[in-house]
Amino acid sequence: MQDSFQRAASLRPVAVDSESPAKPRHNAFAADTSASSNLNSSLPDSDNAPAVRLLTDTLQEATRRNASDLHIEPAEHGWRVRLRIDGVLHEIPQPPAHLRDAFITRVKVLARMDIAERRVPQDGRLRIATSPGRVEDYRVNSLPTLFGEKLVLRRLDALPTNLSLDSLGLDPQQREAVDAAIRAPHGLVLVTGPTGSGKTLSLYCFLHMLNDEARNLCSVEDPAEIQLAGINQVSVREKAGLTFAVALRAFLRQDPDVIMVGEIRDDETADVAVKAAQTGHLVLSTLHTNDAPAAVARLIDIGVEPYNLAAALRMVTAQRLVRRLCVACRAPAPQSAAALRAAGFADDRLDGWQPFAATGCEACHGIGYRGRVGVHQVMPGSDAMRELIVARAGTHELARLAQSEQVATLRDAALARVRDGTTSLTEALAATEVT
Repeated sequence: MQDSFQRAASLRPVAVDSESPAKPRHNAFAADTSASSNLNSSLPDSDNAPAVRLLTDTLQEATRRNASDLHIEPAEHGWRVRLRIDGVLHEIPQPPAHLRDAFITRVKVLARMDIAERRVPQDGRLRIATSPGRVEDYRVNSLPTLFGEKLVLRRLDALPTNLSLDSLGLDPQQREAVDAAIRAPHGLVLVTGPTGSGKTLSLYCFLHMLNDEARNLCSVEDPAEIQLAGINQVSVREKAGLTFAVALRAFLRQDPDVIMVGEIRDDETADVAVKAAQTGHLVLSTLHTNDAPAAVARLIDIGVEPYNLAAALRMVTAQRLVRRLCVACRAPAPQSAAALRAAGFADDRLDGWQPFAATGCEACHGIGYRGRVGVHQVMPGSDAMRELIVARAGTHELARLAQSEQVATLRDAALARVRDGTTSLTEALAATEVT
């Protein structure tokens, strides 16, 4: 990436959905002088070579560093490119200012977006060969800003080959509870957390475990980004009238065993999902709440009747992602006993142990972290929990019951990862809060 003009490899779009590959356009300037504003998109690849090489190197760097997103951000004088690595943005060496427009146009052409439209946001998708034998998918979004179009490219990486409950970061007790819930013949299993906390990956893991020829699995997502063999996947198209609720009702006439709903957003979707869970189907879904007890209150606030929710609810989990310390360079970071107590460690855990902190080395590109792992709160639907739900108990009452039933909080789960050296105390405190 340091010398993006020394390598001559260029990117070529790969045909998606049986479409023919996009071909370079010829210079139309002589035919239409009004097209001068779109000249960059009309030039052959040889004339756009610096921008092509820069895009090649940028995408290869994103792959090498396992970035999830690429941000191309124009400024008044120049532009910058940032990579989101393990949930945190990192800026790479600033590219030449004069390549900004050609770079953005190149991406839009490959993503089959309208290069003449710069006033409204656009969405696109591209499949591209970044190196011999390696093809990657990207979801592209453009946003008009004061100084030009900002692009965000989301890498649509394939599912990990070792996808399992253990790889999600669940401890043995949590794995046992989750496995029992998702293998139940019916009921509602919810995964909660903010955007970017790994909820969808958890649901894909559950589907992967349940995917066999004896079950009919259906999923509706917005959108379905990763194709899963053996699962009937539907993408929401609200403009055409295909919403989560419409797809759910259609699923119920498709003889399903397991239904996955990408997100419960409204009362109609929630009502259909809960009733499907009551009528002999296993329903998996996500919800945006801070912790597991809050999910119950949220569904009741949305409009689900408490007695229906109590009958359907099988389990609620909450999760966050924390960065893993680089094992090649992590170093002890002594903390006072008072600081460890304030973080949430019990006195009987302060036996001379000290946490690790990030340092940075060549293996982790100077960041100090490599990869992420989930921390989870797993709350089964017990009989006592169902009684509180029917009584419309508040979040605090549900949280107290969960604590009495030995349900660890997200902070407890994060501190356990600090204790075993997986992550740093700073990372654990930033990802979770005391409840």
